Amino acid sequence: MSLTPRVLEIRQKVLSRNDEIARGLRERLRAHGVFTINLVSSPGSGKTRLLEVLLGRLVGAGIRAHALVGDLATDNDAQRLARSGAPVRQILTQGRCHLEAEMITQHLEGWDLDACDLLVIENVGNLVCPSSYDLGEDARVALLSVTEGEDKPLKYPSIFNSADVAIITKVDLAEACEADLGALHANLQAIRPGIAVFETSARTGAGLDAVLAWLDGRLSEAHAASGTPGR
Repeated sequence: MSLTPRVLEIRQKVLSRNDEIARGLRERLRAHGVFTINLVSSPGSGKTRLLEVLLGRLVGAGIRAHALVGDLATDNDAQRLARSGAPVRQILTQGRCHLEAEMITQHLEGWDLDACDLLVIENVGNLVCPSSYDLGEDARVALLSVTEGEDKPLKYPSIFNSADVAIITKVDLAEACEADLGALHANLQAIRPGIAVFETSARTGAGLDAVLAWLDGRLSEAHAASGTPGR
């Protein structure tokens, strides 16, 4: 006898509960004027390094950015990000390959959301499971490096189709690894037509101004929508 129907039923209930928590979390964050992004990528894409540099520049510009970091084990990434001066908390998933909305709610406890402009959630390195879980974010940002291959969006369509923005990382290595950036852009647009794409390098700083300009625009929109003053 196949157990598939029962497995599907349990999965649907889990996702339904997660979506309900995520909706409440999104409303709460928006009421405080907090813009929230969910960073997703495969392991080794340079997600933490890019975020470390971006947080440093945001804090330096007076943006009150906070970060939650998901990993199966260790708080190594949280320690790295804390060097930016932003408040950072580690979420240990104890073997789960993704973050869930309830984890975000629990780890926000004690933070003054009125003292937060931007919440960045660094998801567990995985391009499959995180695509199914809404974390209450305003924007899902999918990262992929030039070293991963131009066909990455085609191999993992769900995560890129659900993303609002794509960031190509490590573009300083594009020539060395013979990456075809034109093909990469074409594949992203094939999966998610019209998606905004930024080419970046955390090492050289290339493309970071464009990402920060996009963030600044979204922060202004979040403040205006909530009625909170711009900061």
